[in-house]
Amino acid sequence: MLHFCYMSPLYRIPLGLLVMVIGYFMVAKSEKMFEWFGQNEFAEKYLGSGGSRFFYKLIGILVVFAGIFIATNVMSDILGGTAKVLTNT
Repeated sequence: MLHFCYMSPLYRIPLGLLVMVIGYFMVAKSEKMFEWFGQNEFAEKYLGSGGSRFFYKLIGILVVFAGIFIATNVMSDILGGTAKVLTNT
């Protein structure tokens, strides 16, 4: 199996944990995110009142999952599969 990119576990696991922690703080401190970045018009329109805070929480959850994927090396399979589809190889 050809891996898109290989990263040593000594780098991959701490990087994945760091990304997970960042995502956690995005979820836990969504009010601070709202203060920093303000209201998101897309979220307010489609998610209703308070949609921006909910949107920041959703982004944080996606960042946590990205961190899990990085730490477990699933991200390289995702990127490799995407590259294979895009390049038709």
